[in-house]
Amino acid sequence: MITQIRGRLVEKSPTEVVIDCNGVGYLLHISLNTFSSLPAEENVILYTHFSIREDAHTLFGFISKTEREVFKLLISVSGVGPSIARTMCSSMTSEEIQNAIASENVALIQSVKGIGAKTAQRVIVDLKDKILKTFNINEVSIASNNTNKEEALSALEVLGFNKKQSDKVLSGILKENPDATVEKLIKLSLKSL
Repeated sequence: MITQIRGRLVEKSPTEVVIDCNGVGYLLHISLNTFSSLPAEENVILYTHFSIREDAHTLFGFISKTEREVFKLLISVSGVGPSIARTMCSSMTSEEIQNAIASENVALIQSVKGIGAKTAQRVIVDLKDKILKTFNINEVSIASNNTNKEEALSALEVLGFNKKQSDKVLSGILKENPDATVEKLIKLSLKSL
């Protein structure tokens, strides 16, 4: 099992990298989050997952152990393969995926290309307890923050603001002020929109 690769970054694209380790070039499939976090210098360390299927042997690379762990949990769910898991890791950060599963946010998980309603529900049913245990997430704080965010988002939509843009702004505010009330979220969002 290959668990990490340290070497010189030879090629880089949004979906894959080639890392030279003592003259051998390893092709690693990566998420957009890993791509944007790759350091500017040539020497890198990526944590890996080696996927073996009948028709392919594929190496996936991750910038952090947390992202790799979330990926491995996702592919353990029936109906979620490595490419869908990678798409999910590209669409959201590891923390956003963990929070979406912990707070049972089916709509957010379903917004990922390739995941339908049944698969999104299966992801939550299969992984909620594992996510809460593995990453030591407090279920109560996730639920209340998610409710506050949803209420603020709804209010901003009523005021005529774009849902996607409002959601992005609210996510940024919640990172800095995780215990913000609905009123505070709306006020801070109005300053940024």
